[in-house]
Amino acid sequence: MARGGKAFKAVAKGMAVVASAAAVIERRRRAAMAADFHETLHPPHPPHPPHPVDPVGQGDPAAAPSVRPLPGPRGAAVPAEAAVVPAGAAAAPVPVTAPPASASAPAPVAAPAAAPLPPHGHFGRPATPAEAVPWGLRVAAESTWRLLLLGAALYVVFYIVDMLRLVAFAVLASLLISALLEPTVSWLRRHGVPRSLAAGGVFMSGLAGIGLVGWFVVWQVTTNLETVTSKVKAGVDQLRDWLITGPLHLTEQQITDFANQITKAISTNSEQITSASITGAQIAVEVLTAVLLAFFTTFFLLYDGERIWNWALRGLPRHSRYAMAGAGPKAWATLTAYVRGTVCVAFIDAVCIGVGIQLLGVPMALPLAVIIFLGAFVPLVGALVTGTVAVLIALVTTTPWTALMVLVVLIAVQQIEGHVLQPLILGRAVRVHPLGVVLGVAAGSIIGGIGGAIVAVPLIAVTNTVVTHLRRRNEAGQAVFTALEAAREAATRPHPPTP
Repeated sequence: MARGGKAFKAVAKGMAVVASAAAVIERRRRAAMAADFHETLHPPHPPHPPHPVDPVGQGDPAAAPSVRPLPGPRGAAVPAEAAVVPAGAAAAPVPVTAPPASASAPAPVAAPAAAPLPPHGHFGRPATPAEAVPWGLRVAAESTWRLLLLGAALYVVFYIVDMLRLVAFAVLASLLISALLEPTVSWLRRHGVPRSLAAGGVFMSGLAGIGLVGWFVVWQVTTNLETVTSKVKAGVDQLRDWLITGPLHLTEQQITDFANQITKAISTNSEQITSASITGAQIAVEVLTAVLLAFFTTFFLLYDGERIWNWALRGLPRHSRYAMAGAGPKAWATLTAYVRGTVCVAFIDAVCIGVGIQLLGVPMALPLAVIIFLGAFVPLVGALVTGTVAVLIALVTTTPWTALMVLVVLIAVQQIEGHVLQPLILGRAVRVHPLGVVLGVAAGSIIGGIGGAIVAVPLIAVTNTVVTHLRRRNEAGQAVFTALEAAREAATRPHPPTP
C-alpha cells in the first residue's frame, strides 16, 4: 500500500508539472495571438517619400533640377519623387527614348503601393497553425482518422453479427441455397408454372436431395462401422508392436503406463468432459434451430425474392436507390455463378478422390467421397482438409504405403482444381486472386468458424462485383457530365463572323 501511495503521489506530481507547462504554453500562445491582432488593427505607417525641392524658389521649370526615374530593386522603377538627381551632378548616362512627335504627353506614373502585411502581421509565419503542418502529414492524418472510423464501423457490424450469429448464418446459408435453386424456379415460371407451385416444388426437391445425401452417409457409416472398427483395432495392435520392436524400442511397461496416464487424465477431467458434452448439446440445438430458420428463409426467398429486394431498396436513400438497383442483379448473378461453379468443382473432386480411394482398397469410399464433396464448398483448402480423414482411415485400416498413395491422390486432385477447374469454372464468376481467397477463408474461419470459412469467398466476390459496378457507374456519370459541360461551353462561346 505504501508503494502504491508513493507511486500515486509521483504520478500526481508529474501530472501537475505537465499541467503547469501546458498552462504556460497556452498563456504565451494567447499573448502572441493578442499581439498579432493588435498589429493587424494598427499596422505601422510607411515613411513618406521626400518631396522635390525647388532651389531657385521661382517655380521655373528650366531652373528646377532634372528628375528622372532610376531603376529600383530587381528592375522595379523607383518613383520620380524618390530619385532626384541634380543637373550638375555626375551620373551615368541613362538612355532616354523620346516619344514620337504625334504622341501626347505621358501621364504621370503613380507610386506603387506598399506590399500589404499578412493578417497576422508576420511574413515568416503561416496564418493558421494548420498551414504549418506539412502536406503529406495532413493527408496521412486525414486518411488515418477515416480508416479508424471505417474500422470502428466494421467492428460494430461484426459485433452485431456475432451477437446474432444464429440468424446471420441462417440467412447466409439460405442465400447460398436460394442462389442454387432460383434458376430452376425462374425456368419453371417462364414455362407457365405458377409462382407458388414452382417455389414449393423446387424447395421440396432440394430438401429431399439434402435428406437423401444425409441418409446415404449415415447408412454407409453404420454398414461399414463394424469392419472399420475391427481394422482400427488391428491397426492399433500393429502400432503397438512397432513401438516395441521398432527403432524406438519401448517396453510393455512404458506403453501400459502411458495408457494408464491417458485413462487417469480422462477420469480427472470428467467435469470438463461433462461440460463439453453439455455445450455440445447446446450447439446441436442451435444448429437445429439455424437449419429450420434457413429452410424457412429459403422458401420465402424463392417465392417472393423480388418483392423482398424492392422492399430493401425502399429503405435506402433516394439518391442511392438507382445505383443499388443496378448493382443488386449483378451481385445475385455473381452469387448464382459462384454456387453453381462450386457445386460442379466439389462434385468433380468427390468423384475423383472417391474413385482413387476405392481403387486403393480403403473402406467407406462412398461416405468419404460425400464428406469430401461437402468440404469442397470451402475453396482451395476444404477438400484437402476433409481428405485427411481418408488418409487417417487408410493409415489405421491398411498399410502406410496405401495412406501415402491416398495423400498423393488428394494433392493431385487439388492441383487440378487450383490450375484447371477453378480458372475455367469459377474464373469468370469470382474475379478474386487466389491469395485473396486464402486470406478470406482464413479470416472467415477465425471470425465465424466453419460457417465463416464457407461464406467468406462468396461475400468477397459479391462485394467486389458491387464495388466494380458502382465505380464504373460513377466514371460513366462523370464522362457524361464532362461531355455536357463541354457542349454547353461550345454553345455559349461566340462564333467568329463568317466572311
